[in-house]
Amino acid sequence: MNKLDGKVAVITGATSGMALATAKLFVDEGAYVFITGRRQQQLDAAVKEIGRNVTGVQGDAGNLSDLDRLYETVKAKKAAIDIVFASAGVGEFNSPLGSVTEAGFDHTFGVNVRGTLFAVQKALPLLRDGGAVILNGSIAGVKGFPGMSVYNASKAAVRSFARSWTSDLKARKIRVNVISPGTIDTGIFVGVPKEVKEHFVSLIPMGRIGESVEIAKAALFLASGDSSFITGIELFVDGGTAQI
Repeated sequence: MNKLDGKVAVITGATSGMALATAKLFVDEGAYVFITGRRQQQLDAAVKEIGRNVTGVQGDAGNLSDLDRLYETVKAKKAAIDIVFASAGVGEFNSPLGSVTEAGFDHTFGVNVRGTLFAVQKALPLLRDGGAVILNGSIAGVKGFPGMSVYNASKAAVRSFARSWTSDLKARKIRVNVISPGTIDTGIFVGVPKEVKEHFVSLIPMGRIGESVEIAKAALFLASGDSSFITGIELFVDGGTAQI
């Protein structure tokens, strides 16, 4: 369909799962993508899997100098950006209030909140007027899952960013929206006890776990002209979980 023909996209944290699926779909739809990842080996593998129209830039989304290097690379190769998908995120699944540590808090907020903010801010000089910004939220931002208070709060902050930035960027007609995935079958479940995963699945009205490509299709919608009159929303892609 080439819904992104000729567009340039930046996707952070795109070495696996939902963001990698999104990068692959964006390329299939005509975009050139820049992806980031912390580990060079995984980044190289992702670039190889995408196969064409992609540049990988190693870096941590929470590290401002790494973000500067990312956008220097983008500027040198493509000069401008049409789409930013601030996707990089981390979280702890079993950290009740009494066991939250300063290091754990700083890491989660450093990537999910600080990293999201500066990934978008540092893109602005290159981001074309009329461009699209997509933030990676989570149903955790509205559900308040136990043992995940820091992660929950970080995703609520991401949702708040979209509301504010919709107003901040309105003069440039840049649309800012949030995708909030539910339980998706990604590497985030590696090492998670089976009963924990089954519990999450039991909460899904559609009765199944989501797939990364389903998030990618939602991201394509928000990145393309199909959503030309949509900004400031939180799009739940969660099989209905946030509604119960």
